Amino acid sequence: MKKLTIIIAIFIGFFNSTAQNRIDHMPWDQLLLLNVSNEGDVDYRGFIRDKFLFNEYFNSLATNSPNETTPKVEKMAYWVNLYNAIVMKMVIDNYPVSSINDINNPWKQKQITIKGNSYSLDDIEHNILRKMKEPRIHFLLSCAAKSSPKLWNRAYTGRNILDALKEKTDQYINDRNINRISAKETKLSKVFEWYRDDFNHGNIVGFYNTYADTKISKNSKVSFLEYDWSLNEKIYTDNVSLTD
Repeated sequence: MKKLTIIIAIFIGFFNSTAQNRIDHMPWDQLLLLNVSNEGDVDYRGFIRDKFLFNEYFNSLATNSPNETTPKVEKMAYWVNLYNAIVMKMVIDNYPVSSINDINNPWKQKQITIKGNSYSLDDIEHNILRKMKEPRIHFLLSCAAKSSPKLWNRAYTGRNILDALKEKTDQYINDRNINRISAKETKLSKVFEWYRDDFNHGNIVGFYNTYADTKISKNSKVSFLEYDWSLNEKIYTDNVSLTD
């Protein structure tokens, strides 16, 4: 009954937002709430069962996109949600997979056309989001991997994204499974190596220490952990099929 109520709310919100010609992320919000745990484990089978609703939302992003007058926070929320939704689309379209890298060239695939322009994950990340000059945005993008920032079980909106930037950055930096700090040796996520220049102009230790509960000491040798690309999937304990 709870799931039926949520699904009805998704439809009402979707059609109301379409009629008002505004960007509405409520369907994505509800799908995430249903299928992503607080720990960021994703029920991809659940997304497949809800694929009709997911496709309705995904298609709405192509026809309801930001314009010149859209506030920056709304633009940021739109493009982050779209990035995460494209990752979701590729995984469920190719499921079962053990990693997003099992999919052919996932970062370069053109997945959506908006106002005549086609976009891939790389297009969105490098040509749009990184140009917003907000380094914490890297911690909102989930690439379906265990070493990736956790997929939030809520949609980003103009109202919550500033708080989310701080919360998700704190969460990722202080996750001891992701970053390991000691007095003599520090091992950080590859995210800090890949996007070094985005973090305080390359001063990743200074950036890290701004948000860290345990600071990196000046004498600690910094290196980077191997990235675990395994799918961030919920562990299933039964043999229920996708059609059940």
